[in-house]
Amino acid sequence: MKWAFVLVTAYTGPFGAFFYVLGCREPLPGLHERYVAARWRQVLGSTMHCVAGDGVGILAGAVIGSVLHLSEPVHIALEYVLGFGFGWSIFQALFMRDMAGGSYSRALRQTFVSEFLSMNTLMGGMVPVMLILMTHVPGSESPRGANFWFVMSIALFSGALLAYPMNWWLVAHHLKHGMTTVRKKRAAETMAMPMPAAAAEPAMDHQSMKHEMAMPNAAGARPSAGTIAVMAVLSIAIFGAGIAIAVIASGHR
Repeated sequence: MKWAFVLVTAYTGPFGAFFYVLGCREPLPGLHERYVAARWRQVLGSTMHCVAGDGVGILAGAVIGSVLHLSEPVHIALEYVLGFGFGWSIFQALFMRDMAGGSYSRALRQTFVSEFLSMNTLMGGMVPVMLILMTHVPGSESPRGANFWFVMSIALFSGALLAYPMNWWLVAHHLKHGMTTVRKKRAAETMAMPMPAAAAEPAMDHQSMKHEMAMPNAAGARPSAGTIAVMAVLSIAIFGAGIAIAVIASGHR
């Protein structure tokens, strides 16, 4: 999550830094657990994690597509494939494999649905903004200019806004874990004599927290296959609507 906020700040400038302070930075030491317990902060962390991971692949696809002068359908498809591939295989499965018992293949299986739903809504909000702005902002087609990065920044931010409600559903139904707290024992405390139970620090250590967190759907019942299918269709419809709006509003064919 720390890298997620770093990347989101790189994408969106002061907005990312503001979201970090608003959603994750504890106001006083030792209050992080209570500070991030609010559902909206849980969802904010989940959305920022999605935007950070998917954004790396999306931006790479945008640069490649622009340099190679790919057609718009191929350009969008490349952004989707790279964004989904990086977000799912790296930011979701690889970085969270400890939460799946250390198994990368299990982490891939357990994070596919959440990544798919979130990615579709992210692209649904991003694509129309990207294509419309590129039509009206001179010089935004080339990654060598500042206008390209300005357009991509606004597009990713717009995608994050649309992805937020889907991430709310994912967190509420235990398909994403939202914001968490991991505290490591200090070496001095580990070597010292055991403290009385009444004076012991209530925060969990690193191993205990990993056990407690498990994988996203460990904290509650997983939605039925039918419900997940409905949400998948909804996410695809949102993505399709975004493309339709882009084609109509930008005048592209």
